[in-house]
Amino acid sequence: MIQLENATKRFPGGQEALSGLSLSVDKGEMVFVTGHSGAGKSTLLRLIALIERPTSGQVIVDGQNTSRVKRRKIPAYRRQIGMVFQDHKLLYDRPVAENVALPLIIAGVGHREAGRKVRAALDQVGLLHKEKQRPETLSAGEQQRVGIARAIVSRPKLLIADEPTGNLDPDLSLEVMRIFRRFNEVGVTLLIASHDIALIDRLGCRRIALEDGRLQREPEEEVDPWL
Repeated sequence: MIQLENATKRFPGGQEALSGLSLSVDKGEMVFVTGHSGAGKSTLLRLIALIERPTSGQVIVDGQNTSRVKRRKIPAYRRQIGMVFQDHKLLYDRPVAENVALPLIIAGVGHREAGRKVRAALDQVGLLHKEKQRPETLSAGEQQRVGIARAIVSRPKLLIADEPTGNLDPDLSLEVMRIFRRFNEVGVTLLIASHDIALIDRLGCRRIALEDGRLQREPEEEVDPWL
């Protein structure tokens, strides 16, 4: 599903966020990206979402080389990807249902079909009963679940999340990860950037560790104390 071949991302001024990175994520995998602040986690996700392009090397997503995707084709490319952010990026002047419907509206989905898909997505994250509420009336965990519902409302093949539990307490963080796990169980590929090593270990998924934009080998003797 995702393949990076010697991908480098260099920003103006010479800062290299990723350096010759090569990795792959198979279809249907749930994989975590870890590393300290500035290790390159967000840059990796931005390359996959085509928010950024690699300076050199290749980023291939579901068979598409992102370097060959023309600017006018980027919106269509992104429709295959659901994106979840730490700060939710919700519109507080619109109710929950309209926030979730945004990707469908942009894609030109009809009103009736959009309504059906929005209700299904909210039901999956346990928020169908709050579809008419404004985001500011919700808890932090509920707002994050609205963001997840918006990310999956178009039924993407791939879901990427950048520190989706960074502002949540441990119980809410685990709840969000369990939602991700359910999506993964029905075939969605997930790539999640997180610094919460204890939570990642608890889930038992593959980990890609970055350090200064490069792959870091994980110690083989590391054992999950919760398994």
